[in-house]
Amino acid sequence: MVNLTRIYTRTGDKGTTALGDMSRTAKTDLRISAYADANEANAVIGTAIALGKLDEEVVKVLVRVQNDLFDVGADLSTPVVEDSAVPAAAGGAVLRRQAGDRLRPLPGGTGEAALLHPAGRHARAALLHQACTVVRRAERSTWAALEVHGETMNPLTATYLNRLSDLLFILERTANKEVGDVLWVPGGDR
Repeated sequence: MVNLTRIYTRTGDKGTTALGDMSRTAKTDLRISAYADANEANAVIGTAIALGKLDEEVVKVLVRVQNDLFDVGADLSTPVVEDSAVPAAAGGAVLRRQAGDRLRPLPGGTGEAALLHPAGRHARAALLHQACTVVRRAERSTWAALEVHGETMNPLTATYLNRLSDLLFILERTANKEVGDVLWVPGGDR
């Protein structure tokens, strides 16, 4: 378990922050954006757990995901170097199947575009939808950072975030199972 004993350091007052290996970088570094977005995704998932009245099985999956997101953040904040004493953390998380075997096919194979924010029916679905969109942003930030720092980053972090967004999409749809999803009708009632 990681214990933080000192939070206030003043070392970031001039626009830099420490990476996991204690090297300094600008707070505008794309790696910082990527792990900040992963951290926000973790917080949004925590909100869904706290307020969403989710099924116990879903909560267990999401608590595991929260730990995985800490691993992803650690990977994103720690430059990968040859012969590192610290192994990349996210690799194991990506390979875990979690709820992957239980994902239901989308109705009619129409995919995500056929739904009009499935969160429209239940607060729990809304919270999971928000988590899904934040994870997708974290994935985009991670890919941007990989374009610049790819040789010193674990690419499995982006793979994990991509798969996590799929999982959250399925969970948000499942949260609406009692009342159904709101389907998108192109052009609506115009």
